[in-house]
Amino acid sequence: MMSSKPKVLVVRDGFAKKAIDLLRTRCEVEVAKCSNKDGVITTQDIVDCAPGKFSIFCYPRVPITEQVLKAAGPSLKVVGTTSVGYDHVDLISMKKYGVRLGNTPGILTETVAEIAVGLIIATTRRFFEANRAVKTGGWQEWVPGWMCGRSLKGSVVGILGCGSIGTSIAEKLIHFKLSQLLYTSRSEKPAVKALGGQLVTVDELMERSDFVVVAAALNEETKFIVSRERIATMKSNAILVNIGRGQLVDQDALVEALREKRIRGAGLDVMTPEPLPLNHPLNGLDNVLLLPHIGTSTSEMEEEMAVMTAQNILAVLDGSPMPNEVIF
Repeated sequence: MMSSKPKVLVVRDGFAKKAIDLLRTRCEVEVAKCSNKDGVITTQDIVDCAPGKFSIFCYPRVPITEQVLKAAGPSLKVVGTTSVGYDHVDLISMKKYGVRLGNTPGILTETVAEIAVGLIIATTRRFFEANRAVKTGGWQEWVPGWMCGRSLKGSVVGILGCGSIGTSIAEKLIHFKLSQLLYTSRSEKPAVKALGGQLVTVDELMERSDFVVVAAALNEETKFIVSRERIATMKSNAILVNIGRGQLVDQDALVEALREKRIRGAGLDVMTPEPLPLNHPLNGLDNVLLLPHIGTSTSEMEEEMAVMTAQNILAVLDGSPMPNEVIF
């Protein structure tokens, strides 16, 4: 006897059991089958599993394209993503096929802000270079200038894109006795202004900051907002940290600036592409610290995001407002 429950396609296994169990109370859950020996889910894998599904439970590594939506057919009513960003979802096609989108904003603010602060400190104080020296015999004796970084104290920090995550970053960094706190936003942020933050243009922020923290959402307006021209205006002692999305930054221009020591360094939790190939130029530079997009990677956060995604899906099943719906 066939199940009458709506079917949810989970794009891979490993999501929090609490969220999957919640879905199973009302739905039939199917995990996408991977055709690759390396275990990487492809768009074709999702296409093959999508027909007849009520919902797709996804995350940013898996693109939700028109091909996927078309394959799913008219039964598909909602896509739930365990992320704030949704640049992996084809919104034009979602609208075309009448499919709704739920995301998970708010709950990951603190964990991503923590990664930003960690990247700033680890990059400016050269943690990874110093750790490598300890492990490879490079630590012989102290000499003046060896492994010298720069303190946050007295520096100018610029936060490019000051939403909830940017605001949390500002709240944490202000305790480091900064000289100035700059930020960009569509409008003035009272919470950041209360910290002494100054609303400036993107160009001014790039020119004046000792530390540039990229925390904007990726869309057509912000794509490559850290352009080659803007990187060229950065201070020679500046560090760029990106915890938003790789395509916010002209990566080729960043590589050139780092290689030529026109800026001091970079700390990246996001890049293009992901995963970064081992032979990519960024991997050959000592003045860049790379993390594998772990901004939300805490056990508590992953469970909370997965549960919220399940709640978004079930709300559509119930005909109720989603806890967090992307309006497009």
